[in-house]
Amino acid sequence: MKANALLLIAALFTTSVLTPVHAQFPGMGGAATPKALPGTAGDQSPKGTAKITGYVIDSTMTKAVEFASVALYNKTTGKAVDGTVADEKGKFTLTKLVAGQYRALITFVGYRTKTVDSLTVTNGQTLDMGVIKLSPSVKMLNEVTVVGQGALIEEKVDRLVYNADRDITAKGGDAADVLRKVPLLTVDLDGNVSLRGSQNIRVLINNKPSTIIASSVADALKQIPADQIKTVEVITSPSAKYDAEGSGGIINIITKKNSLQGLNLNIDSGVGNRGSTLSLNGSYRKGKAGFTLGGFGRGIYNTKTETNLEQTSQSNGITTLSQQAGKGNSEGLFGQYNLGFDYDLAKNQSITAGVRYGVRNFSTTQDLVTRLFTNGVPGAGINRFVDAKNLSGTVDMNVDYLHTYKPQQEWSISTLYSRTDLTNNFDANLFNGANQLLSRQRNLNGNLNQEFTLQTDYQTPIKKNQLIEFGGKAILRQVNSDYRYQFAGPTGPFTTENNNTLGALLYNQNIAAGYTSYTYTTKKRYTFKGGVRYEHTFIDASTQEGGQVGIGDYGALVPSVNASKTFSGTTFKLGYNRRIQRPGLQQLNPNFNASNPQVITVGNPELRPELTDNIELGVSRTIKKTFVNATFFGRITDNAITQTSQPSDTLQGAIVTTYQNIGRQRTYGTNVFANVAATSKINIGVFFNAFYTSLTGQVIGTNNLSQEYTNDGFTVSGGSFASAQFSHGWGVQAFGFMQGNTIQLQGTQGGFGFYTLGVKKDIAKKKGSVGLAAENFLSNRFNIHTVLNSPRFNQVNDVYLYNRGIRLTFSYKIGKMTMDAPRKKAKSVNNDDVKSDGASGGQTPTGGAPAGGAPRQ
Repeated sequence: MKANALLLIAALFTTSVLTPVHAQFPGMGGAATPKALPGTAGDQSPKGTAKITGYVIDSTMTKAVEFASVALYNKTTGKAVDGTVADEKGKFTLTKLVAGQYRALITFVGYRTKTVDSLTVTNGQTLDMGVIKLSPSVKMLNEVTVVGQGALIEEKVDRLVYNADRDITAKGGDAADVLRKVPLLTVDLDGNVSLRGSQNIRVLINNKPSTIIASSVADALKQIPADQIKTVEVITSPSAKYDAEGSGGIINIITKKNSLQGLNLNIDSGVGNRGSTLSLNGSYRKGKAGFTLGGFGRGIYNTKTETNLEQTSQSNGITTLSQQAGKGNSEGLFGQYNLGFDYDLAKNQSITAGVRYGVRNFSTTQDLVTRLFTNGVPGAGINRFVDAKNLSGTVDMNVDYLHTYKPQQEWSISTLYSRTDLTNNFDANLFNGANQLLSRQRNLNGNLNQEFTLQTDYQTPIKKNQLIEFGGKAILRQVNSDYRYQFAGPTGPFTTENNNTLGALLYNQNIAAGYTSYTYTTKKRYTFKGGVRYEHTFIDASTQEGGQVGIGDYGALVPSVNASKTFSGTTFKLGYNRRIQRPGLQQLNPNFNASNPQVITVGNPELRPELTDNIELGVSRTIKKTFVNATFFGRITDNAITQTSQPSDTLQGAIVTTYQNIGRQRTYGTNVFANVAATSKINIGVFFNAFYTSLTGQVIGTNNLSQEYTNDGFTVSGGSFASAQFSHGWGVQAFGFMQGNTIQLQGTQGGFGFYTLGVKKDIAKKKGSVGLAAENFLSNRFNIHTVLNSPRFNQVNDVYLYNRGIRLTFSYKIGKMTMDAPRKKAKSVNNDDVKSDGASGGQTPTGGAPAGGAPRQ
């Protein structure tokens, strides 16, 4: 009994004090991995050559019990002879054991003690205890309420983890519906993502990039089913191990995986007034081999918009007033299909391979009525009917190898090939006021984005409290964009015309990188993680009309430092990093997109990268049942890639938007988040964000004359969420968010709001569930009011989005599975580079971000 009491005290101490150390060094160092428990002979006890291993999991959730305590007793004498603590995967190992008979005692706070008798080992033998299931202790539920609620959000030294599998309102939705709930992130009504007000972020799927994300994050998120997302990691201070791209940070979406033996099939479906989904995912595992096969389809419809635009521009001594009203409708089909394979070559070696195909078929129709006033004189009205197609097919293929030598020492090789064929066309018919067809226009824009990556990484512990990592990476990337403008009369064939633009783009970008990272934990539990990364970029770019683009090669040295420490229950985190932001496809593409001739976008293939210095200080503390997190951050960017707008000198009344490296951007702000575990079944969270942005830049206008613009101001946002679980499998969840105006160099973009309410009922002994979710159900439409201005133009644009929705969901699991020990798989490529504006067609970025975090339990 004395030994049991000592074990319980050790477990409590491990959980409350040593968790930050374990999170960085599972299975390593000092008290984190005791060589012997109190009462043992320690280093004076006899040493043998036998070994005992095993895994500890939760019997109800089939997930690892991190840092469970394992004590080994001599069965004859009853004395404790050795002990250890399981790592973050639930794995434990006892080494240098003398041949004999033993009894194991496995304990952890909140679980019933597990005893395993009759363990017999001989010298040189490795005894595998397999999977050991711990049952939760019902008597301690009231004492561990915070643990259960805290599982929604976890806070680590360099990232925040949102456990999306607890979200019941996302059933039948896509990844954008999940990311709206993630602290620190903002997702606007079009699906564009920003982190702390910046859209200069990298989005990964299972630690892997995809070329479709490089062109449009918003469209890529529509291809990921919400109910297949397990966690979302928001990496605000990336270490040197990650690619240097993404000045705002990295978002890593982890989909659901399992290590089960047998065959299973999951069916998820949903139908609503604005969209429907169907998802089939199956897996089979036998022995050392495993296969996964899945498919997801999503259709959207009844997506209506209305626009009212009024702008005044001055060009060539002429003042033009443009008034425009439009109605639009969007519909699309999105799908993602994947096949995966993994195999254990040996006990410490594994290989993983996979192929994923994504398809997008998105179309938009719009009726535009435009009237121009030239120096106050009204002109004839033009009616324009536009049919735009945004189509793509994406293939990702990877092969990864991992060799584990001992805990924390491993070497991996990863490869990835990714290719996206993207088509972005539109057809326009022009009518006069009498609805008579005057002419026809067509823009054909085809893009090919492909890349190949080879990466190798090695890490090894140094002593008991240090870890060193280093590796290298090569990326070969090619972007091709070809477009043609065709014109025709009311009848007859189309003819291709030159509109004096740069023409087709051929863009080759090769990157060579190397890094080293070092982690150190002191005896007083300070954790430091620092590193440096160097990336050299080779660019060969040319356009059809302009010839070679003189961008030139460039190198970047990118340091990073992270530190954390807990004082009397309050955790402090301090981080600094430098990031590089390369231009993405939408910024580079020279296609003159004039589907709306009054609001035109065009890319700039001569863009250079931008460098950003980030610093943040985070403070978190649990006060009874409430967890509070506050983060203060600063972001300094020079040579920033910024959207700029100017009147067209060739198209009357038109405003042309492009991208330039024009100047400086400074952002300072705070994110505050509070999570309240009101009861064991009710959880409430609130968040508030405020940051100040200052923008300065030289905009090049007519005759290559530049003019300096400045703008600054505050952006405020906030929201709340609540969830409750009831008896008989019922659950309910609600979420609401409001975003204030966003500061831009030449004006402001209007804010927006979003809210949702969902209810779910488990059926068939939790093998299935039915749910009902509604979003924005109190209002018919939402208005985004944007104002841009300069000495040469003024623009006021109101966009009305009709996004009231309701959907019914159903899911069911078929098959019987048995639990296998957690398996460590080969690592995958992380291409955290290439800037994306987050929107197809260069939409104006939005800002603001909810903040938050919850203690790692």
